[in-house]
Amino acid sequence: MLTVTNLGVSVRGRALVRGVSFGLAPGELLAVCGPNGAGKSTLLKLISGERRPTTGEIVLFDRALTAWRPRELAQRRAVVPQSSPCDFPFCAWEVVMLGRTPHPSSARDRDIALDALDAVGASHLAERLLPQLSGGERQRVALARAFAQLHGVQGPGLLLLDEPTAALDLQHQESVLSLLRRRCDERGDAVLIILHDLNLAGAWADRALLMMEGQTLADAPPEEAFTPALIHRAYGVTVRTLRHPDTGRALLVPARADTRTQTLTPPPKP
Repeated sequence: MLTVTNLGVSVRGRALVRGVSFGLAPGELLAVCGPNGAGKSTLLKLISGERRPTTGEIVLFDRALTAWRPRELAQRRAVVPQSSPCDFPFCAWEVVMLGRTPHPSSARDRDIALDALDAVGASHLAERLLPQLSGGERQRVALARAFAQLHGVQGPGLLLLDEPTAALDLQHQESVLSLLRRRCDERGDAVLIILHDLNLAGAWADRALLMMEGQTLADAPPEEAFTPALIHRAYGVTVRTLRHPDTGRALLVPARADTRTQTLTPPPKP
């Protein structure tokens, strides 16, 4: 579905992404991870077509990305950016309706938008104005817009998401990742998602692309990409690997000394 070959981009002589190559198959969930400034968001912008690469090639659905017309591409690929600033007094369902723009107008568009809001657990926000929503609520609306955009697509679609769980509480983090996993398994959609939480990536992703200084440090199943040695190299942090009691998957925890060893004595009563 997606093939990236020797991708690179430079700004004023500084390489933001360099020599990145990988593929993404239908039904696959790929987590892109790495420290701040590793080039993750820049990579997503290159793949989405928002930025043009300096070197390399991106092939989407067996066609070069540059050969796609914008409307045609938007019918097969949806993007959820890191933030979606909007100061216009649009209701949440109207924002989700924007996802239907690439498609011929239909009497069902409003129902499609409301169904998408329901899928992300945000149907109660339908009539709320976007500027009044919290960051996490806005993220769920943005995700619903992407789902509405890919509704009715013939064949699998591609979802590109930049930290969609960053502003979400624990319940909604699990809900969103579970929903994306189901789209991969049931619809055959491919998902490329940027995540800072390595344990979320390890729990839900088929593969992890670990980046450092614009380059690929690892491209493998999470257990192979998130070894203590690679994590220390990427983040400069020593981690320990534990096992989830239910799934058996690896959990990463930072190695640290106990900072609460001293027992505090309450002050004497006056």
